[in-house]
Amino acid sequence: MVVDVDVEEYYREYGPMVLRRCRRLLRDEEKAVDAMHDVFVNLLRSRHRLVPERPASLLLRISTNVCLNLLRTDRRRPEDCGDEQLRAIASAEVPEERSMTRFTLGSLLRGEAESTRVMAVMHLVDGLSLQQVGDEVGLSAAGVRKRLRGLKMRVMERVEQQDAKREAP
Repeated sequence: MVVDVDVEEYYREYGPMVLRRCRRLLRDEEKAVDAMHDVFVNLLRSRHRLVPERPASLLLRISTNVCLNLLRTDRRRPEDCGDEQLRAIASAEVPEERSMTRFTLGSLLRGEAESTRVMAVMHLVDGLSLQQVGDEVGLSAAGVRKRLRGLKMRVMERVEQQDAKREAP
């Protein structure tokens, strides 16, 4: 069943929420505004998944995916990075630590399923409870807990491996 979507009404009502999510994930105003517009374009494509009583759920999921895709694209094409990001890295107090942190986080999450990364962002960055994350992604709180626990274990293993490599002569 295809739901008749009044994108203009959703844009007025949910646009600020989507923009906040995009700002938080991208940390770049221009990219966040572009991403917000992409979310509403994607809404038209995904209207078959829309639950009219809970449009915020789908919009948050779409906005997270759009932002993660943009971040992934930027990582693949570093020459496209804006001057803002370069200035931020250059003015960091300890650039090596910031670069290493970004690299480590990227490598730790690289092999994870997109849905797991989305859940991690919702819970750890956005501060949603396990139940709220579950409602957003269609899992129970226990299912989200299990998925995030597995992510935590894999991350801890990778960190231990990296530490062991550093300590080895």
